[in-house]
Amino acid sequence: MLTIQDLHVHYGAIHALKGVSLHVKAGEIVTLIGSNGAGKTTLVRSISGLIRPSRGSLRYETPGHQVDLGREPSHRIVAHGVAQVPEGRMIFANLSVKENLELGAYGRNDRKNFAGDMERIFGLFPRLRERITQSAGTLSGGEQQMLAIGRALMSRPNLLLLDEPSLGIAPALVQQIFKTLKEINREGTTLLLIEQDAYLALETADRAYVLETGLITMEGKASELLKDPAIRKAYLGEI
Repeated sequence: MLTIQDLHVHYGAIHALKGVSLHVKAGEIVTLIGSNGAGKTTLVRSISGLIRPSRGSLRYETPGHQVDLGREPSHRIVAHGVAQVPEGRMIFANLSVKENLELGAYGRNDRKNFAGDMERIFGLFPRLRERITQSAGTLSGGEQQMLAIGRALMSRPNLLLLDEPSLGIAPALVQQIFKTLKEINREGTTLLLIEQDAYLALETADRAYVLETGLITMEGKASELLKDPAIRKAYLGEI
């Protein structure tokens, strides 16, 4: 579904991504782990069209449809079926839960289907139904993350990009959210998960990549990387 080849990104003189190549197959959960500053958010923002790469290709493909994301504006990338849940959630704090979800479907023309999609979101995250008229800024961090995921799902994506979904959230809600992410995947949405909690990410994903200072240094089945001594020492705190 997504093939990234030799991707380079610069911020002025800073070379943030140095020839990153990876792929995501339809139906997978793929995770990208790495420390702060490794380039994880830069990569996901490049896929979303929020950052333009200096070099390389970002090919997105579904049956009968292929596009180079590196040449598309962000709103068109969403229309192609790629949605991002950004780091820090970035919900619209002064709007209600319902209004935030409606904005997730801003680019769609099939308004008659909005109600059914919103019911799906409430089925995944019952807390959002209880707070449907509440201002989003008054929700807890975990509830805001649920809302950010729900808002992205309202665009009906084939590929969902999640940037640090566990950041700043109570552990009990993190477990609930990741359980729901697996359910979203089982329902047919492919996930690319950017996550600093390496153990949680590797427990959740099918395959994984390790990004260090803008370079992919390891890749493989998530279950195998979870057992790798180097990964356990570097990211799981084992000596």
